Amino acid sequence: MHQHTNHLINETSPYLLQHAHNPVQWYPWGEEALKRAKEEDKPILVSIGYAACHWCHVMERESFEDESTAELMNEHFINIKIDREERPDLDHIYMDAVQAMSGSGGWPLNVFLTPDTRPFYGGTYFPPVRAFNRASWKEVLAGVANGFYKKREEIESQANNLTTHLLNANSFGLQNPAQGDAVFTTGNTDQIAENCLTNADTVWGGFGRAPKFPQSFTIRYLLRYYHVKKTGSGNQFKELAEPGLQQALLSLDKMIEGGIYDQLGGGFARYSTDAEWLAPHFEKMLYDNALLVDVLAEAYQLTGKKRYAEVISETIGFVKRELMAPGFGFYAALDADSEGEEGKFYVWQKEEVEQLLAEEAPAFCGYYDISEKGNWNEPGHTGSKNILRVLSSWEEIATQFSLTPDELKQRITRGKNILLEARSHRVRPALDDKIILGWNALMNKACSKAFAATGDEQYRELAVANMKFLLEKFTCEDGGYYHTWTWKNEQAKYPAFLDDYSFLADALLHLQEITGDATWLEEAAKIVDHLSEQFSEEETGYFFFTGKDQTDVIIRKKEVYDGAVASGNAVMASVLHHLGILLDRADWRERSDRMVNSLGQAIVRHPTSFGYWASQVLERATGTAELAIVGTGRSEIYHRLLRAFTPHAVMMGFDGGASAYPLLNGKSAGGPVKVFVCRDFACQQPVSTYDEAISLINKSVTV
Repeated sequence: MHQHTNHLINETSPYLLQHAHNPVQWYPWGEEALKRAKEEDKPILVSIGYAACHWCHVMERESFEDESTAELMNEHFINIKIDREERPDLDHIYMDAVQAMSGSGGWPLNVFLTPDTRPFYGGTYFPPVRAFNRASWKEVLAGVANGFYKKREEIESQANNLTTHLLNANSFGLQNPAQGDAVFTTGNTDQIAENCLTNADTVWGGFGRAPKFPQSFTIRYLLRYYHVKKTGSGNQFKELAEPGLQQALLSLDKMIEGGIYDQLGGGFARYSTDAEWLAPHFEKMLYDNALLVDVLAEAYQLTGKKRYAEVISETIGFVKRELMAPGFGFYAALDADSEGEEGKFYVWQKEEVEQLLAEEAPAFCGYYDISEKGNWNEPGHTGSKNILRVLSSWEEIATQFSLTPDELKQRITRGKNILLEARSHRVRPALDDKIILGWNALMNKACSKAFAATGDEQYRELAVANMKFLLEKFTCEDGGYYHTWTWKNEQAKYPAFLDDYSFLADALLHLQEITGDATWLEEAAKIVDHLSEQFSEEETGYFFFTGKDQTDVIIRKKEVYDGAVASGNAVMASVLHHLGILLDRADWRERSDRMVNSLGQAIVRHPTSFGYWASQVLERATGTAELAIVGTGRSEIYHRLLRAFTPHAVMMGFDGGASAYPLLNGKSAGGPVKVFVCRDFACQQPVSTYDEAISLINKSVTV
């Protein structure tokens, strides 16, 4: 094969660099390619993927490395490759267009644009020869080129229709500004719980059929709903609370026992291809691990179940070991494939395990479902492969092998260490070494939540060190932030998007809470001011995904769906509510209410698509407690309150006297430590013990 290089050779994204030697003349998205398309009046092919995406690699091998395919592409199109993690704004726009055309989307995303970047045709994966009821990639290329050069009017009209569709889909909130507090009712919170449970898989946990995603926001809602029903006064203990809790915990337990969780090294893969959480696509993303640590911290606070604290420790351990950059930044992801084969790094044959563990192998294999024939035999793969997963309890396996549960646990721990060491000599999956601001902020918040739940000091130290790194490396001159940063050339790139800002502000709020350092609130307030100026849609109160100075997109989208991560708008609504309380900004709290109310019944009807919003409906219906812990010896009670499950509370610590923060100001502290429990700045008589404080917090819950 000839050695080519194309215009991607100077990029820093691992995904773009993977394509830098394709015979396709790829360009990155930018001035040079877009200008050439206009000058030559050629259609643009935009192909979007990411480094850890399995089918992206498949299409590259089959089509983009093929000389004759590349010839077709180079002759008829200007070809642009995009890393969706670098440019989520472009990905959102063109994904919406493809979903409107074909009814489904995913990656790789291949979309054809007019020379002025309006989409007119597209799809996801196309095979090299006609298969799976899909046209071959060459047929698609020939058909599109033919249409563009011979039926240009039809192409233009399709591009107009799609662009109009994108604009219409983006105009929500304009027609029906929210009226009153319609959505914040107990009836709605019950309805949300019921709607969450309609798709519950009560055998294997999770929601809906395969492929199964973690859906941590739905789990989080059900945990909080149970807590509110259990502690609150009012329409006591609705019948949905208990099954809701059971489903939330079953979902976490089954994921933790499944192949989606790396039983040896900790950390979760992105989703499972089957109902049992056995076989994931093996890519591990920073954001999934952050969100699962976040919800596991809440589950641990609520239940005290030791396994949740262990999984938090194992998962943060995985992130530190495999996704941490020098200087405390977190890398984006690990690939699913190694040596050209999906999952190869993670799976085992029984004889390998027997060689490594000798007489301790049988109990280990029994516990982790490892057999001669294997539990994961993919078509086209050789050998009998086992993904480690747990199907039986400690007691069952211990009895089967005549061991005590403690002896078995010791054996399993020894076995895990031996296999992990052996695995470290295998060829590793590729690392996506981009450091993305928003994903780092999610992990930062997860570390804060892990510290609050467990009291383990290393998590707090990690959160502080990572935040210092982010504020140093990502800040730009105009008071805003950048989206990504890479060690390769110590360079920050692309203006930050709404997700970056909102996740960062949220992380800062949590960091203030676990450190007691109010300067983090000032940073969060600066972010809100910057967003209000650069990202606001005044008529609706929502925020655009891109800032007003960014000019290379055909539309400024507003994102409200909570998918693999929460939408920036949902997180901003939460930040405005909490920061509005801490800094007494009624305008921010009103804006937050308006944002949630505008979505209104959509949240209630489709809570699995609006999971982060749903928790806000619950919090507003319940009320937010404001905790001021005043006095110099407050550390012990402060940390006990952090460890408690108080999902609808904001908290600050203070020595006493005058303060710039309304929640603290004028609270005096002579003598023993005092805890003030307030709502809307009206405080109960201060109390001095943890039990009295918790009782007051729970008493003031109304549902």
